[in-house]
Order: sequence, then C-alpha cells, then structure tokens
Amino acid sequence: MFLALLTLHNLVRWAVLILGVIALVRTLPGLGGNRVFTAAERRSVASFMSAVHLQLLLGLLLFAVTGMQRIPVFADASRPSFQWEHLGVGVLIAVAATLANSLSKRAEGDAAKFRAAASWTGIAMLLTLLMIPWWRPLLRLFTQ
Repeated sequence: MFLALLTLHNLVRWAVLILGVIALVRTLPGLGGNRVFTAAERRSVASFMSAVHLQLLLGLLLFAVTGMQRIPVFADASRPSFQWEHLGVGVLIAVAATLANSLSKRAEGDAAKFRAAASWTGIAMLLTLLMIPWWRPLLRLFTQ
C-alpha cells in the first residue's frame, strides 16, 4: 500500500505542476487590465486547486500508513525536519490554491479576479517548488 500511495503522490506532483503553470499562463496576462475573466480561466484555477487537494490527501494517507514515523523516502533529506516541513507547507499550498479559487470566484470585476487568481496561484506554485524533494528521482514508479 505504501508504494502504491507513494507512486500516486509522485505522479500527482506532475499534475499539480502542469496545472499550476496552465493556471498562471491563463491568469497572468489578465493582470494587464482589459481582459475578461472567462470560464476557461475559472476552470484552470479550479483544476489546479483540485490537483493540490488530491496531492495533500495522498500525502496525509502516506503519513497515516507510516504511523507518523520517519517516512523512508525522507531518510536522505538534508535535515530531519524536512518531513514535517513538507507536510506543513503542503497544507499551506492547499490553503493558497483554495484562496486562488474562492477569491477569484467572489471578486468584483475581472481585474480583481485575475489579481486574486494569479497572486494566490503564484504563491502556491512557489511553495510547491520549494517543497518538492528534488534530490529524489523525478519519476518513481513503485520504488522508494
């Protein structure tokens, strides 16, 4: 079960990154002013948020399966606290992605929608890039 969850967590990482880039590509040009926040921008931000939530759920399941002990894949981390930082910042990424979605939905006017979507998606993406264990294999299928 652990290896299956770890493989899914690894694969969903790429979905998070790809959907985050798509959301930024769709929302950043709208910061200039005269664009309409369409259903396509809305879907890109919502898809990014959904992928982040799935990633967080898989990560929490990994922690539950290991009994909150030291997860073996973090054995080669530069510092012992990385496992807990990874979990804590993962929650913050989910909060930022949710804010991008909900604030862009509720904002008055297209400029405010683009601003909310782009800024919170950007924060979520920055945190995501900081918390990916880049020293691990980029694609890991059923191996630790």
